[in-house]
Amino acid sequence: MTMGRRRGAGAGQSATIPPMRRCSGMDIRNSQAGGKIAKSPRNGRGASRRAALEVIDPQPVTALRAAWRSTAQMATIGIFVILFFVALSLARPIVLPTTAAFVVAMLLAPLSQRADAMKIPPLANAFALWFLVVAAFYLITALVSAPAIDWINKAPDISRDIQQKLQLLQEPLSFLRDLRNRLLPSDTGQGFNVDLVAIAQQAVSVVTPALGQILIFFVALFFMLLGRKRLRSAFTGAFHEREARLRVLRIVGDIERNLAGYFGVVALINLGVGVGAGAIAAAVGLPDPVAWGVLGFVLNFIPYIGAATMEIGMFLVGLVTFASFGHTIIAPLLYVVMALLEGQFITPSEMPSPSVSSTAAHTKAELKLAN
Repeated sequence: MTMGRRRGAGAGQSATIPPMRRCSGMDIRNSQAGGKIAKSPRNGRGASRRAALEVIDPQPVTALRAAWRSTAQMATIGIFVILFFVALSLARPIVLPTTAAFVVAMLLAPLSQRADAMKIPPLANAFALWFLVVAAFYLITALVSAPAIDWINKAPDISRDIQQKLQLLQEPLSFLRDLRNRLLPSDTGQGFNVDLVAIAQQAVSVVTPALGQILIFFVALFFMLLGRKRLRSAFTGAFHEREARLRVLRIVGDIERNLAGYFGVVALINLGVGVGAGAIAAAVGLPDPVAWGVLGFVLNFIPYIGAATMEIGMFLVGLVTFASFGHTIIAPLLYVVMALLEGQFITPSEMPSPSVSSTAAHTKAELKLAN
């Protein structure tokens, strides 16, 4: 009876504890420990020790080593990509002319194949094509260099003439000049200065390293023309199955044929642009119309930048040559109209569609040549 009374008293005492207070204590302990507690927080140190032993991590990290391994792999790949682009930037003086020589060799591949069909020795074939490229480069350089040297010698006089002719632009540009001085104050003068001597010095600093790159281009082009068959054999030798080798030769042949056809059409269109530029220069009265024609032909291979260069050049030369501003802008405006017609109508309509060879005889003949 006594024990029953004590139990009843203990039960009564536990019943007197407010349920909200006991729940709040358990919630706090559960939020701190992350596990369940069997008894109330009044149990003391033993209860808290038991509660600490009952803590279970809901999401244990079981693949930490694999995570670090994948992170290291990603970092290694990123470093490799960065170093690859840095190496390309540092090797640009060699990579750029070598790539250009490879493209030109692919453009001349149809001519080389015809020479092989005519039983011409590979050395004579390579030397003839290489000499053709050198002659074209020399002709373009000779037609452009003489007027360019003449204009460089007259650079101080041309600079003064341009500054005098551009005085009428001082008032329209006064607002922009005042805005620039307010935003970026400086001690520079207020005149419109054109230093052609500095421009010529910058051009010479760019052309001097280009001479070494031109030498690398011609040397690489000769050896690529000479070893075209060996390069193709080495490329196809990486594939062991006959069907794969035939497929690779077929793809390479299609690339060479389509690239040569595209370049041929573009060269004809640019030749027409060069003739038009020379005709505009002769009709308006600009000096050296032949040089303008050659520049129009060469610069039109560079999209947008080439046409903009021609327009700015015609405008500056017109400022020096003609007395009136209206006569100066005739040649640039005519060239803009011609460039728009060529870029928007002529070139899109005359571009050949890519063709794919479908005959097995062509691929077998290519495989025979490659072997």
